[in-house]
Amino acid sequence: MIEIRIHGRGGQGAVIASKILASAVFSEGQYVQSFPAFGVERRGAPVAAFTRIDAAPILIRNNIYEPDHIMVLDPNLLATGICTDGLKKGGIVLINSENTPDFFKGLDDFRVATVDAGSIAAKHRLGSPSYPIVNTTILGAFAKASGIVSIDAIISCIGDQVPIKPEANAESAKEAFESVILGY
Repeated sequence: MIEIRIHGRGGQGAVIASKILASAVFSEGQYVQSFPAFGVERRGAPVAAFTRIDAAPILIRNNIYEPDHIMVLDPNLLATGICTDGLKKGGIVLINSENTPDFFKGLDDFRVATVDAGSIAAKHRLGSPSYPIVNTTILGAFAKASGIVSIDAIISCIGDQVPIKPEANAESAKEAFESVILGY
């Protein structure tokens, strides 16, 4: 089983990203599970979303405490230490950042990748320039960094599940797929 945790802030689209990822993987023949965890439900508050992937039906129903991989939509959340809690050694840490992977210290046990999802999303007018919605963008980068799901499946599910600006969201994911920086 592959377990993925997405860390973001309310309004960045972590929950929708988890759903799109699960749908994309399901379309490729795997079993999936996707669900959110909320604290205070408000814009800007930390949120986490979870995705499980397996070749067999998934019967467990708890949060993901030891993920194989994580996506971090707001790099400021890394300072809390919560994002990498329980992350398995060798797991991918995909960070929305204009910095390269070597900028992030203390992550030596993990495979760090970065993508400037904020700039890409803003370029495609996803959200506002000061608060871009980066969920579909980060999924394009995750497809490349992980190899778990194809970019074609991500694009198809964006078209199916994103009612606002589906073409811009798809283009943003494609651009992130091409521009993610793999630090491993």
